[in-house]
Amino acid sequence: MQGLRALAVSMVVVYHLWPGALTGGFVGVDVFFVISGYLMTAHLLGKQPRTGRDLLQFWGRRIRRLLPAAFVVLAATAVGSRLLAPPTQWEDTARQIIGSALYVQNWLLANSSVDYLAADNAPTPVQHFWSLSVEEQFYLGWPVLMLLVFAAARQRHLRPTVAVRWMVAAVIGVSLAISVLGTAVEPASAYFITPTRIWELAAGGFAATLPALAATRLPQPTTAALGWAGMAAIVVAGATYSTHTPFPGYAALLPVLGTMLVLLAGSTRAYSPTGILRPRPVQWLGDASYSIYLWHWPLIVLLPMLMGVGLPVQLTVLALTLALSAVTKTYVEDRFRRSLPSARLLPTYRFAAIGMATLAVFGSAQLAEVGVRQQMAASQLAAIKQSRDPCMGAAAAAQGFEQCPQDAQASLVPEPSLAKKDLPDAYRDDCWAVSDFLDRPVCRYGNGPEQIALVGNSHAGHWLPALQEMAEHHGWTITTFLASRCNVTDAPLELGSQAKTQNCLDYGDWVMEQTKGGKFDLVITSERQSVPVQGESWGTTQAPALAGYESYLKQWAAAGTRVLVIKDPPYPGTKISNIPDCLASNPGNPAACSGTPSSWHWMDPLDEAVRKLSLPGINRVDLDKYFCVDGVCPAAIGSEVAYRDGSHITATYASSLVPYLEQPISKALAAPRPGAR
Repeated sequence: MQGLRALAVSMVVVYHLWPGALTGGFVGVDVFFVISGYLMTAHLLGKQPRTGRDLLQFWGRRIRRLLPAAFVVLAATAVGSRLLAPPTQWEDTARQIIGSALYVQNWLLANSSVDYLAADNAPTPVQHFWSLSVEEQFYLGWPVLMLLVFAAARQRHLRPTVAVRWMVAAVIGVSLAISVLGTAVEPASAYFITPTRIWELAAGGFAATLPALAATRLPQPTTAALGWAGMAAIVVAGATYSTHTPFPGYAALLPVLGTMLVLLAGSTRAYSPTGILRPRPVQWLGDASYSIYLWHWPLIVLLPMLMGVGLPVQLTVLALTLALSAVTKTYVEDRFRRSLPSARLLPTYRFAAIGMATLAVFGSAQLAEVGVRQQMAASQLAAIKQSRDPCMGAAAAAQGFEQCPQDAQASLVPEPSLAKKDLPDAYRDDCWAVSDFLDRPVCRYGNGPEQIALVGNSHAGHWLPALQEMAEHHGWTITTFLASRCNVTDAPLELGSQAKTQNCLDYGDWVMEQTKGGKFDLVITSERQSVPVQGESWGTTQAPALAGYESYLKQWAAAGTRVLVIKDPPYPGTKISNIPDCLASNPGNPAACSGTPSSWHWMDPLDEAVRKLSLPGINRVDLDKYFCVDGVCPAAIGSEVAYRDGSHITATYASSLVPYLEQPISKALAAPRPGAR
């Protein structure tokens, strides 16, 4: 058993430190799930609880086994994050510390996984608590279910093991079906939620209801071969799976069934795979696997903030993980398990309640501090905007940095933590087709006679603040047709499931019907290619993406639609995943977060399609000169933070571009319509 745990935790740690070396190492978590389900079910089959107190005793043992080390790591991580992480990350970390302390972290991550605004957020140092949350939720509900099954078995004079086996089989069937369906429809959230994962723990429970293969009449070589087949299944999954593998779903069957086979083989005889898992170092890794899992991820996230990145840091993370785990295993896990009296339940549950409450209060205090800081930053932003500095924002790029020198020590507007939330009103107003793209909201801004449609994904949406200002001045009405990650194109996009891909295509067809012809005086559109075309890699996406936009633009032109394409700005995400995080990590040195036109270059097949086709009535505008000056693309221009993440511009900077968008839009509005067929 400890050897399997050692294998599982080793796969996870190697995957997180060197993901290219073991692309499917994340299946180590699935191995842990099966082991946990096996041990819990075997224990409950042996004890066969009859009363609520029996369950309280069981949960008390889980508390003494698991919570002390978890509380220590969460507390240490909370302090480390406050000291090392930039302020822009404090809010996410605080929320997830609370979620981890209460063992609902998996649901928080499931919600954020389908939240486009959270896509570019840095991973928090407690993100790995999602799997522990799944296990704790299982630990809470599974004993209750088994108690009910035992009671029913006694009443109907059934063998308890047989009754449990049927119950477990039913749970596996329902949960696996949910997992397969969820992975096909919404794979991002399906990875984390409890209903898609319970079957893996239940699979371990099913194995616990079966006799060990070594105790059957199977020949010893056959038993050993089955054990080796199980080991091979785990290793193959770890070596061949990747982040592109739809998971959990059907794919999780390979590591789950492999783990079940190893558990059932369970032989210590010659030729058994357990022979390679028995050496003392391997057994120690298994003994300390819980602490290793707890410590490795906070160190991976936080230590590079202090030491930078590279092989020395990775090796330091590995060494510190093993050292801290050894200390935690000896002085926390083992000591608390012995010191909390097993016969008396009150001290155990009081310890759990106090620990959870303390961490929740700490996280709440951190959230309160973030709120105060953001209120102060918002007041500062309002005051600075009223000052009407002629060198603020895009005006500095337009006049040149010689005319408008960039002061590295000047206060940034918005302050980086506020810049992350400097969003267009379309987010507040729920104007986005999201997730499955079946809802198709339409929002209107302004109330003027000239009708303008804003069409595209979030990189069309980030121009909305500028358009709103112009609409107020010129008497326009802006109608939005916006979707998160879904581009309006005839090219199918790789969106994680065939259903979402088709829904996105259908959404694009619907937008075409809503906007083509004379329904609007002008259609303004902009896109970023944030996912490849279906069936293509990033290296081969450019051509089919271009063809998809060419086809779409031709439909607009054929219907007599005026269109203005805004070229997507330079893309920091090629080098810097989050500009506000970078600025917060380098106070007084915004140049550390700057790039160049070549280093921040990204494909823009929509803009390329406009230039290639040269269709009448289909025009474009390129605003790159207001993002890059003299070969440098600053993260902050005229003291304004240009990006709110790794690709979207802030609402503040978008507003500063109004003087430079007005003329192209007015010109496009005045252009003759393409000849309708």
